[in-house]
Amino acid sequence: MFEVIKGDLAKLEERLPQDVSSSVNFVTEIGTHLVTSGGKRIRPALCILAARGGQDFSLERILPLASALELIHTASLVHDDVIDNADTRRGAPTANAKWGNKIAILSGDFIFAQAFRLVAEGSYGDYVGQRLAELVGNLSLGEIIQDKESYQVYSDYDNYYERIAKKTADFLEICCELGAVVGGLSADSCRRLSEYGHNIGMAFQITDDLLDIQQTSEHIGKPVGNDMRQGIVTLPVIRALEVSDDAAELSAILRDRYMTDSMVERALSIVKNSDGEEFAKRKVDEYLDLARDVLPRDLPAEVREAFALVADFIGDRDF
Repeated sequence: MFEVIKGDLAKLEERLPQDVSSSVNFVTEIGTHLVTSGGKRIRPALCILAARGGQDFSLERILPLASALELIHTASLVHDDVIDNADTRRGAPTANAKWGNKIAILSGDFIFAQAFRLVAEGSYGDYVGQRLAELVGNLSLGEIIQDKESYQVYSDYDNYYERIAKKTADFLEICCELGAVVGGLSADSCRRLSEYGHNIGMAFQITDDLLDIQQTSEHIGKPVGNDMRQGIVTLPVIRALEVSDDAAELSAILRDRYMTDSMVERALSIVKNSDGEEFAKRKVDEYLDLARDVLPRDLPAEVREAFALVADFIGDRDF
């Protein structure tokens, strides 16, 4: 998928532990654990790939920004794990499981700070800084909205799409856009790659929500039905609430803050017996078609092909 930037990503992997290092050895240990515990690196990869589409591409120039984007993602996950009381992430122990909530939260704050240090030192200009500040704000807003609406069983599609845009799509949109800006692409190409990023981000999050229902805990590295346990209503669930004969029972389970494992299993069964999964998969395909259609025509062939392969990966992924 990212063969054209394989060497670039190897350089990124080399620098990530350095970018979370500290004069305090304990902080370096935590940061290293967090950035070496796996991850698809989709966000920095999209940024580098977009930059490679421009005439001004410089790996030395784009790497600090790509690293900053991965660090912002990592820090947000650290905070999410504390909020969710999660023990594992990508099959590895979370920071809160290893060191407790207080250390995890402060470590997330430190990694956010390191990300913005990289951006400041990169001298990318006001626009890049403004967009990244907007990104972190939207990530927080998405989580606030999600928490406020937990166990409330909102079955509003527009509400759901707005939430996942702030949670995921805005991030991938900004990765593509800023990579294009730093790479020197035309204004039209920057806009198109921004739209591409938004569309694959929407598809990515809906796929994540599907995997929470479809896969095993071992396969996805976190408990299946985790969204339901937290009272979070996702697209396949909204559809089941709309069409299932057992919608009232499903709604009652999702409103229960003390739901048992058997209740989660029953809720999953109701969703699976509706067309919720098929409905969500069709929406994923719609967003991916939009993403492919909007790709700039003047990108180098190997870069354009890589962007198309990312869309294919999101449509097919099972982890």
